[in-house]
Amino acid sequence: MKYTQLGRTGLKVSRLVLGTMNFGPQTDEADSHAIMDAALDAGINFFDTANVYGWGENKGRTESIIGNWFAQGEGRRDKVVLATKVYGNMGADGPAWPNHDKLSAVNIRRAVDASLKRLQTDYIDVYQFHHIDRDTPFDEIWQAIDVLVQQGKILYVGSSNFPGYKIAQANEIAARRGGTIGLVSEQCLYNLAERRAEMEVVPAAQEYGLGVIPWSPLHGGLLGGVLKKEVEGKRRASGRAADALNDPATRAQIQSYEDLLDKHGVEPGEAALAWLLTRPGVTGPIVGPRTAEQLASAVRASELELSEELLTGLDEIFPGPGPSPEAFAW
Repeated sequence: MKYTQLGRTGLKVSRLVLGTMNFGPQTDEADSHAIMDAALDAGINFFDTANVYGWGENKGRTESIIGNWFAQGEGRRDKVVLATKVYGNMGADGPAWPNHDKLSAVNIRRAVDASLKRLQTDYIDVYQFHHIDRDTPFDEIWQAIDVLVQQGKILYVGSSNFPGYKIAQANEIAARRGGTIGLVSEQCLYNLAERRAEMEVVPAAQEYGLGVIPWSPLHGGLLGGVLKKEVEGKRRASGRAADALNDPATRAQIQSYEDLLDKHGVEPGEAALAWLLTRPGVTGPIVGPRTAEQLASAVRASELELSEELLTGLDEIFPGPGPSPEAFAW
């Protein structure tokens, strides 16, 4: 496994990030523990979760599964760079009780302590804001974070789903306050089929020294060989992928993508991950395996070298927006 620094920090992380969103809802605890053990064996040290994972009545379940795995000992916690998130309503579905969601100082304090308890650890390496909070000023947010850093409960702070201007605003206010490191990572939707992050988010992250952590690298399965699996009767597209394939132009685009990779003898899902690893500013994509084989495929992708011919072909099928601001200015 290859490693890199997380943004401008001294923290060294694997170029693949283990996503745990399926732990609980789709993968039971025993299999989740086996996947985490296999990830460590493969050299993956960066694990990502969120307080709301588990969803519905089971919010927090994913963090609890991870905490039970840490409790098995044998250096598991010390080997992992642990990232979790705060923002969502942790109560029953429906409107949140006042101050039980978003990024107020009171909710951040409550959410950190609850996550630490579920995770059975005394610190979180990277604490991420799951969404922007339009109601809470960054001065308040950073004040709350400063206290948690001083208490040793969190070490670094990242964002998720932030637009470029919010990354800039957050870090400018952090710099003005002094003594606050600011955001060190941004977790965003970014893949071959969805490249809008290249217009503002990735440039802002690079300018401010944030590592970019793409989520949904296969775009909901659309880039994982979905048409080939359909023909072979292995799996029908669902969710985002199924919706996209209802558009004839998108279906033709995905067919061209799969044909190109078949010509080069490369698995679609592995190519999509390997492509992200070539992109400027990318720390590593989040992979969310449901099985050990899916994890093994992701590990193979991290070692895959894509030829210039193949990279050019991928750009022709999935052209990016181009440099900013030219892409939207003229």
